[in-house]
Amino acid sequence: MSEADRGKLSLPVLTSMVVGSMIGAGIFSLPRTFGLATGPFGALIAWAIAAGGMYTLARVFQALAERRPDLDAGVYAYAREGFGDYPGFLAAFGYWIGSCIGNVSYWVLIKSTLGAFFPVFGDGNTIVAIVAASIGIWLFHFMILRGIQQAAFINTVVTFAKVIPILAFVVILLGAFCLDLFGANFWGGDNMPQASLFEQVRATMLVTVFVFLGIEGASVYSRFARRRADVGTATILGFIGVTALMVLVTMLPYAVLPRAEIAGMRQPSMAAILEAVVGPWGAIFVSGGLLVSVLGAYLAWSLICAEVLYSAAHTRDMPILFARENRNKVPSAALWLSNIVVQAIIISTWWSSDAFSLMLNLTSAMSLIPYLLVAAFGVLIARRAEAYVTRSEERRRDLVFAGIATAYTVFMILAGGLTYVLLSCVLYGPGTALYVWARREQGRRLFTPIEWLIFLVVMVGCLLGIHGLATGSITL
Repeated sequence: MSEADRGKLSLPVLTSMVVGSMIGAGIFSLPRTFGLATGPFGALIAWAIAAGGMYTLARVFQALAERRPDLDAGVYAYAREGFGDYPGFLAAFGYWIGSCIGNVSYWVLIKSTLGAFFPVFGDGNTIVAIVAASIGIWLFHFMILRGIQQAAFINTVVTFAKVIPILAFVVILLGAFCLDLFGANFWGGDNMPQASLFEQVRATMLVTVFVFLGIEGASVYSRFARRRADVGTATILGFIGVTALMVLVTMLPYAVLPRAEIAGMRQPSMAAILEAVVGPWGAIFVSGGLLVSVLGAYLAWSLICAEVLYSAAHTRDMPILFARENRNKVPSAALWLSNIVVQAIIISTWWSSDAFSLMLNLTSAMSLIPYLLVAAFGVLIARRAEAYVTRSEERRRDLVFAGIATAYTVFMILAGGLTYVLLSCVLYGPGTALYVWARREQGRRLFTPIEWLIFLVVMVGCLLGIHGLATGSITL
């Protein structure tokens, strides 16, 4: 290994970053979430839409990594380059704050899992649960401050460890597969509310976004890659493997239990299902795997939170304070702010009736705007024929993928509903203060005319969201 490559991330490590980012809390909640919404037929349609849309988005990340190797930190850098400073800031802020909210969902699910064995943790939002989560936040914080390379190594080990119980779940349910029961559940099953196929599929949309979050894990760490081409390869490899697991985890429970029973299970529903099939040890086995999985995903996303904020500050679109690194090359100021935000949201779960679902859906909604800007930037690159001098057939292919990815993210925003758009604006509006701080710090013009219009739309949405929360028309 050359001196230049020392400390860089290899293809297996980058792939594990993608897998580690994607396999977290979401996969363990899929059976009940889908059971509440639809049967196997609707689930197949939902996964076809989600996997198809996210595959095109993965191909956009792959193409951009190859065509624009000068842009680091993926999501934020692409949006800024394509659409200007303020839209780029919104992508960076949205992706960052969404990642922080996602980290809160991990702690809520950990405590909810422990609550099945120790009632003092309840559904993850009791005083004891909040205190325990707070201790965990700061233990991880100080571990990460010791160095990103060490944290990346731990993530690689944890990624392999947490896949084992998921694979065991799949193998056991394949052995217990009952074709007659699967057929009875196929069109929706008995004793479940009637809903149109469209409504069934729509009800699963935000959770499918949530479980695919992390697909850009390698792209975010592109500046650490040993070879730039490994970024795109790691993205596709991670996507294919995790998608296969998620579809199996969703579909196989319909072949071992009635849909109504699946829908009524406590989260994490994977544990409850395995308990119903093999006995109490199944719940303990999956719960242990969940704790490892979620802690590993939390580590990966803590790194991503800090890296996105650091990169935005490094290019002077966040206050320069957050570009500060410690002696271990960790963006320490960005990590401190990220974990302070996570801590504040953890405390707020005390007032939430269903903290896990709220965090899951809001994380998805916050991530869709950055994803939309990345997909649209892919369209711009292909249309302008940048870096396609002698490869016109690749340009047409990438244009198709980027166009589909753009349409998919727009559809997902609409499917999520107005409530989460307004809640997103409630965060985007005050968050713009960081942008104002950065611009004044540099003595630069605040907004262009188009950016003023975007800001106005964001603030109108923010005020409507606050009004909805105050009047009770939007509930947490």
